[in-house]
Amino acid sequence: MHDTSASAAGLNAQQRSAHIRAVVSAHGAVLRERYPVLRHQDAIGAGILCFALIGMIGSAALYLGGYLAWWACLLLNAFLASLTHELEHDLIHSMYFRKQRVSHNLMLALVWLARPSTINPWIRRHLHLNHHKVSGTEADMEERAITNGEPWGLARLLMVGDNVMSSLIRMLRAKTWTHKFSILKRTLRVYAPLALLNWGAWYVFLGFHAANGIAGLMGSSIDWSANTLAVMHVIDVAVVVLVGPNVLRTFCLHFVSSNMHYYGDVEMGNVMQQTQVLNPWWMWPMQAFCFNFGSTHGIHHFVVKEPFYIRQMTAPVAHKVMAEMGVRFNDFGTFGRANRFERVAENDPVLKPARG
Repeated sequence: MHDTSASAAGLNAQQRSAHIRAVVSAHGAVLRERYPVLRHQDAIGAGILCFALIGMIGSAALYLGGYLAWWACLLLNAFLASLTHELEHDLIHSMYFRKQRVSHNLMLALVWLARPSTINPWIRRHLHLNHHKVSGTEADMEERAITNGEPWGLARLLMVGDNVMSSLIRMLRAKTWTHKFSILKRTLRVYAPLALLNWGAWYVFLGFHAANGIAGLMGSSIDWSANTLAVMHVIDVAVVVLVGPNVLRTFCLHFVSSNMHYYGDVEMGNVMQQTQVLNPWWMWPMQAFCFNFGSTHGIHHFVVKEPFYIRQMTAPVAHKVMAEMGVRFNDFGTFGRANRFERVAENDPVLKPARG
């Protein structure tokens, strides 16, 4: 949806953004008046975290007890982990226990444990707050790290759901050894220790079962040692209950996020150009594992301090005013433009992969 309604006529981008912000903020205030429980933000955040963690542990217990199929456990835990991602995002913006640092940091630690595929959340805080300042530009390290601005192809497909693969490909692209080493050092620093363990277990899992599969196709088998088989049993369980759910969740989140944000020709500070609303029916399987991110994250760019569950509640009103003011909806052309806001020529240098 590119056309704007008559109500946006004569307004510049800053005025349109301000109008969206005012309408959405006012509706959030109405909701808090209508449902006083929404004023207990710290308790709601802590309650959602407890629900997600207990759910993940319970799902794992049911799987280990033979009462839940592996695929059901993996899908359920991917959904529950997506709740903890939203909580981490809210925590980065200091929405829960802002003045109680022990509780605040305990929540950050727990949401990290639920999502060991991700970077250290205390480091991510700096990257994410910078994302809001420079969204859509080369300095937006957070979005570039999840492939925003990359032309679509095999490299982006490999990078979008695998944080370590993304760093490896960027390292291979780097033209100097100094640059390669800086990417390696940065990767080890931000992903230690949980993500290194998570992705290490994932690669061991893939390698072990690929080797067995190839051997089976060749009519033979591999005589693994008892210790190897014991370790692989632990890794297989970990993949079902924690690693696999986060691989799925990561792919869905990064695919949605990297394509709903624009990159490369965005006017600095112009929120109208930073995001679109990306919510077609065919993306619902992915939206399920990133908590409707494509539909609601654009609202966050206008009204930063509303927690994720309020964004879900304000979405109908927010979408209406965003459409009236000219925010794009389901701009699928972004897939062919490498997320540029406007169409560019195929030989335009902005279509080259982003550096670093």
